[in-house]
Amino acid sequence: MRATAQQPQRAPDGAPVHYERHRPEQTTLYCLVQQHAASFIAHTEASTGAALPRFIKDEFDAFLECGILAHGFLRLRCGECGHDKLLAFSCKRRGFCPSCGARRMSQTATHLVDHVIPHVPVRQWVLSLPIPLRVLLAATTELVTPVLQ
Repeated sequence: MRATAQQPQRAPDGAPVHYERHRPEQTTLYCLVQQHAASFIAHTEASTGAALPRFIKDEFDAFLECGILAHGFLRLRCGECGHDKLLAFSCKRRGFCPSCGARRMSQTATHLVDHVIPHVPVRQWVLSLPIPLRVLLAATTELVTPVLQ
């Protein structure tokens, strides 16, 4: 299968879009998870006396494979100039992968704006209370409704 485009993709300001491969193996979070995930799992299981659920271990494994070319990729080739790009597979998880979380957040926001929120003016109100009042409302839940009304 060959992917070709009629015109190069452009940013809103007219500049050509340049794709730079995300390199998760160079981030601090990736290095920390890679170095300490196994010991964290072992320590947690030893201290609780029970095995962690499989989905937690799978989340760590998927995060460590996300965006790494060695775990799978697509090769994209320009039909006109023959230039190649490699696109690594992503984990598409809902856990702590910042890259997949940001993509999901962007897609959800786009869906809400394009399809869910009607094309009418929308106003958002933010109520900020002094910290002592926040503590009081957190401790006395029956006061929350009158304050919000």
